[in-house]
Amino acid sequence: MEKAYVLTRDTASFDVDPQMGFTPLCPNELPVADGTGIVDELNKQATKGHLRLASKDAHNPKGEWIADDFRTQFSPVGMPNVDIKWNRHCEVGTMGMHFLPGLPYHLDYDFVAYKGIEADCHPYGACYHDLGDKRSTGVIEFLKQKNVTTVIVGGLATDYCVKTTAVQLKQAGFDVIVNLAACRGISPDTISTAVASMGLIGIKIVANADDIIVVR
Repeated sequence: MEKAYVLTRDTASFDVDPQMGFTPLCPNELPVADGTGIVDELNKQATKGHLRLASKDAHNPKGEWIADDFRTQFSPVGMPNVDIKWNRHCEVGTMGMHFLPGLPYHLDYDFVAYKGIEADCHPYGACYHDLGDKRSTGVIEFLKQKNVTTVIVGGLATDYCVKTTAVQLKQAGFDVIVNLAACRGISPDTISTAVASMGLIGIKIVANADDIIVVR
């Protein structure tokens, strides 16, 4: 693990999909073990920067990605922007779409990216609406307009949306820090693979927010 040094004025924190639908609060959706346990660390990492962003799955109830009796979860779909089937989760108007208790109200964030709204799109990263990283959600443009150079990332799940978002931000030219204590993932193997792949492209991995040192 590393320590990371940041300047508050150059830094933003990013809460990736910290929604009830990805926790045991919604057991029939896509619950990640201990998914509710990230709140304190997300709040702590937010004190290291001057902007706080979030993303939300905001899914269409008629999504092409929804698993059913005929096409179960993880079945390939093969559409340009839907790769595999998933259980219903984080649909607009349901409890699963809401942020976890203890996080800010959605209008109190500086920016919220809503993704997966269209029935034929199921992106993982928060920076683009499509799987090919062509249609921006506005996250990158907002950060650059605010002169942010460093982004601290946490959320759900480590091995899917957190990893993809962190990689997208790194490829856009930001210094990226992933706070593992602010993340939870699907399985130990895929978490380990995700962490290793992020490290290989220069994303800093820290154990917790205390390892992010503010340089004044």
